[in-house]
Amino acid sequence: MNFVRYHTDFRNLVIGVDTKVPTIDGSYVTAINFDNAATTPPFVSVMQEIINFAPWYSSAHRGTGYKSQFSSNLYEQSREVIARFVKADSRENTVVFFKNTTEAINKLAHRLCDGKRKKVILSTCMEHHSNDLPWRRKCKIDYIEVDECGRLSLEGLEKKLRKYRDSLGLVVVTGASNVTGYKNPIHEIAALVHKYHGKILVDGAQLIPHVPFDMKPMDFPEHIDYVVFSAHKMYAPFGIGVLIGPKKTFEEGDPVDVGGGTVDIVTHDFIRWAMPPHKEEAGSPNIIGVVALAAAIQNLEMIGMENIEKYENCLTNYALQRIKNIPGIKLYGNKEDCQDRLAIIPFNIEGVPHGVLAKILSYEGGIAVRNGCFCAQPYVQRLLKISSEEVKKRIEDPTLEHPGMVRVSFGIYNHYGEIDILIHMLHRIATHKEQYLFKYTDTPKTLV
Repeated sequence: MNFVRYHTDFRNLVIGVDTKVPTIDGSYVTAINFDNAATTPPFVSVMQEIINFAPWYSSAHRGTGYKSQFSSNLYEQSREVIARFVKADSRENTVVFFKNTTEAINKLAHRLCDGKRKKVILSTCMEHHSNDLPWRRKCKIDYIEVDECGRLSLEGLEKKLRKYRDSLGLVVVTGASNVTGYKNPIHEIAALVHKYHGKILVDGAQLIPHVPFDMKPMDFPEHIDYVVFSAHKMYAPFGIGVLIGPKKTFEEGDPVDVGGGTVDIVTHDFIRWAMPPHKEEAGSPNIIGVVALAAAIQNLEMIGMENIEKYENCLTNYALQRIKNIPGIKLYGNKEDCQDRLAIIPFNIEGVPHGVLAKILSYEGGIAVRNGCFCAQPYVQRLLKISSEEVKKRIEDPTLEHPGMVRVSFGIYNHYGEIDILIHMLHRIATHKEQYLFKYTDTPKTLV
């Protein structure tokens, strides 16, 4: 594969790649977005699909007019597009739409936890807060440890599975860490979980936009029982998230949010809920968001998820080999190559606070990165080796700054030249850190 040609082709698919942004000296540079793990820019085809659909936009499931029927059909057909993308069995599973991954996990937690804390949820020490906090509210939760590189311990998982075999509710695990990019062996985990008669939820928000994903047939030991992901990380804005799981999970019980669209029949003293997925989707549905996600999926399939994975691996290897030579650099997770990882690289430069480093890259070079703990504080605390005493200090004194790191994350439209600019800037910052620290001590918080 000619990856030089591919990055040019990929860039043409994405909006805003040549946008100029201001720097602190008043000049303008082409923006470099290395914050794709948070949100990706939209595909050109997605925005065009929205424009094409706009004249036909109408209420879904509410009217007999042609536009309403058209919108309703498109909304429902999109479930099939999404199910095929992750190889879900539509006969047994349903695709439910929510605002984002966070809402989807909260809704599943409501559905699976009865509030009596009889069931145990096994989580991991590498989860995003969105796949941790919702489970704490209604279930007993325990955590599987990670090693010093941030990789999940399968031995630790099996030990916990044996411990809770009679009270196991669900194992919840990220498909790929949004901090280190580490990819969990989800099918191996699933087989282990099913061996102990449990079920597994995969948070696919980071994983699904970057690699091929297969839920596997429901009678396979490696089958993924539930998966969640968000459109805004896969080149489709407009706020839609997806939860895929067995229809029977949603057939019994009341939905969290109730109102229009969730019922079959209502009197003043009787309610019969609609069949899933509609009983979970209260209110007017986000048709635009669903159209955008379906269009993005079709574009990703046209490119080929295997091609996306290969190209982003090349970017990651290229960046890793160069960033390791920067004076005072501290890398986290797998420091050597792109094996078992996505295109995410977390790091610090000794003596430069992570917030200052991120600000310099933006103000001086127009480079967007993310800094902090990335909504995964327990994981980052382990990677940074923050002692429990240090954590306690910050609990007792909220004014203390949180430790953290800087994260670069690539998308299919990024290219080697952008990485060269980043490496050049990091070298300059590392070798002139005192000048930069003095300059940015009292820098305004924003250029806007």
